[in-house]
Amino acid sequence: MTKKKSISKDYWGYIFIAPFVIIFVAFIAYPIYNTFWLAFTDSNLTDPGMRGDFVGFANFTMLFNSGMFRTAVGNTWLIWMLNFIPQMILALVLAAIFSSTTFKLKGTGFFKAMYYLPNLMMPVTIAALFSAYLSLHGPINQFLVTTTGIMPAARDFLTFITDTRFTVVFIQTWLWFGQTAIVLVAGMTSISPTFYESAMIDGASQTKMFFYITLPLLKPVVLFVLITSLVGGLGMFDIPMLLTGPLGAPSNSILTMNMYMNNRRSFPAGMIGSAASVSVTLFFMSSFIALILFRIFSESTDEKDARKAAKRAKNAGGAK
Repeated sequence: MTKKKSISKDYWGYIFIAPFVIIFVAFIAYPIYNTFWLAFTDSNLTDPGMRGDFVGFANFTMLFNSGMFRTAVGNTWLIWMLNFIPQMILALVLAAIFSSTTFKLKGTGFFKAMYYLPNLMMPVTIAALFSAYLSLHGPINQFLVTTTGIMPAARDFLTFITDTRFTVVFIQTWLWFGQTAIVLVAGMTSISPTFYESAMIDGASQTKMFFYITLPLLKPVVLFVLITSLVGGLGMFDIPMLLTGPLGAPSNSILTMNMYMNNRRSFPAGMIGSAASVSVTLFFMSSFIALILFRIFSESTDEKDARKAAKRAKNAGGAK
C-alpha cells in the first residue's frame, strides 16, 4: 500500500494567507506602484496602453505652478480645519456626557444611533437635500423671507462664496461628529474608574478630572480620530462635487484637491500622468502631517512628567 501524500504543516500558513496576499498585490500594491510610475510620465487616457514617456518631475513642476491647484490645496485645508475643530469639540462634549457617571443619562444608545445616522446617508441624497433647501425657492428662503421676514428678499445661497463654504463645512461636521463621538466614548469607557475615584477622594471637580485625567489618557484615541479625519478631509470629493459641480463654484471656492485631480486632469483632459502627480502629492502631504502628529503624540504624559521631575530634581541639586 502506498502512503497518501499530505501537505506539510509548514505550508498551511502560506496557503491560508495566500488569498489576502494575492488580493493585496492585485488591488492595493500594484495600483500604488502604477500611480507613482504614471506620475513621472506624460501618459494620456487616449494613448494605447496609457504608459506614455518618462518626463521626470515635469508633472509636478506644472502642478505647483498652477494657480488653480494652489487654490484647491488652500480650499481643502480650510474646509477640513473649519469642520474638524467644531466636530471634535462637539464630539468631546457628547462623549463626556454619555460616559459620565454624574449625569447617568438613560437611553444613550438611542442618541448615539441618532447622531451616527447621518453618516449612513448617501452623499448624493445629502447634496440633493441641501441643494433643495438652499435654492432660491427652497424652504429656508421661504422661512427667512415669508415666515419671519428676517431677509427682505430671497437669496440663492450656493452662488455666494461664504455661504457655499459654510454649507460644505456644516455638512461635513453634521456627517462625521456622531462617529467621532462614538469612538471617543469607547476610549473614555476604557479608562480605569480608579483614576476618577482617587481624584474624587482628593476633592477634584468634574472639570479638572476631564482635563487632567480624561484628555491625557485619551491621547491615542484622539490621535486615531485626528489621522483618520485628516486622510478623509484631504481626500474630500463627493459633497463639494455633488453640491455645486466639478469646478467647485462659485469662483472655485470649494474646489478640493481630489476634485482638481478628477475634473481638471483626468476628465475630460485625459492627462492621467498629471492626475497621478496630484495623487502622489496628496499622499506625501498627508503622510508628512501624519508623521508630525505621531511625533507630537508619541510621548506619554508619564514620560513627560518623569522628565520634568528629573529636571526639577537636578536643578534643586545644583542649587544646593
